[in-house]
Amino acid sequence: MEGDNLSKEHKPKFLHDELPKELQEFLSTLPIEKGWPVPHYYQYQGVWYNPIILEATLTCQKHFQANDTDILLVSIPKAGTTWLKSLAFALLNRERYPNIQTHPLVTNNPHALVPFLELDLYSDQHFLPKLQALSSPRLLSTHLPYISLPTSVKESTCKIIYVSRNPKDTFISYWHFANKMVQKTKEPISLEEAFQLFCRGVSPYGPFCEHVLAYWKASLERPEKVLFLSFEDMKMRPTFYLKELAKFIECPFSEEEEAQGMVDDILKLCSFDNMRNLEANKVGKIPLGMESNTYFRRGQVGDWKNYLTVEMVEHLNTITEKKLGEHGIKFSDFTE
Repeated sequence: MEGDNLSKEHKPKFLHDELPKELQEFLSTLPIEKGWPVPHYYQYQGVWYNPIILEATLTCQKHFQANDTDILLVSIPKAGTTWLKSLAFALLNRERYPNIQTHPLVTNNPHALVPFLELDLYSDQHFLPKLQALSSPRLLSTHLPYISLPTSVKESTCKIIYVSRNPKDTFISYWHFANKMVQKTKEPISLEEAFQLFCRGVSPYGPFCEHVLAYWKASLERPEKVLFLSFEDMKMRPTFYLKELAKFIECPFSEEEEAQGMVDDILKLCSFDNMRNLEANKVGKIPLGMESNTYFRRGQVGDWKNYLTVEMVEHLNTITEKKLGEHGIKFSDFTE
């Protein structure tokens, strides 16, 4: 697959150029900004969307019916989504797949096992998924901000697990990811231009601070429904947070499981180094259309120090402190 002539089926679903006329008419009524890696973002419910993802979001909002037993994994892009998916899948299915050597995570990318609502299941409004046939609990994921979640999610007792990440690492990770998506079709966006857009809130599902804050408030108001996690905290204390995650989704580890080393087995299986070296995550594509290895670049804390200038760091720190600091949300700057 060389050159600029990528056929539609080879593109990630969220980079298709063809927009239905009805969607184009709707987009014409919305605020518009330059996008990355897509040409433009559109603002809906105060959130910036890729137009293809916005169409899927509208379909999801209209049709998705949450079950009380559902578990929904949520993050802004590049905040630890892949790791959270692997951990949650391994936790829920540890009795079903006791043999780590033949575990589905060994032969499948985590995104193929835990589908996104708006990126997978509702990406085609003409073919709605038949989710009621899935066994309970259904493990699903989304990048949608709290305001854009389907009403049934908010009104049900389904569980929401949100993972946040230092905005500097989130930005750097997405900048690499976005340029990887278009490397064969477009010029990459510069770090400086992408940074300015990110700081203005013009990023996928952004603004970043509003995305984080809404789930933080929801976790304080309904702690039995929303668990708010930090990527950095999970990296520092993986055993503790894996146990907390297990308790929250009501499948805590038994003393026997802990004695048998089940906690360590899951952490090892889902570790970045292990996942990155699996054949399933080095070759091929996931259902979204992206190459599997795109999701395993570095997975480190503090990688931003290799890219951002002192001025950039101060500027982004000022923004996050102003918008999140007064609510008690702090981001660790430790480096692995």
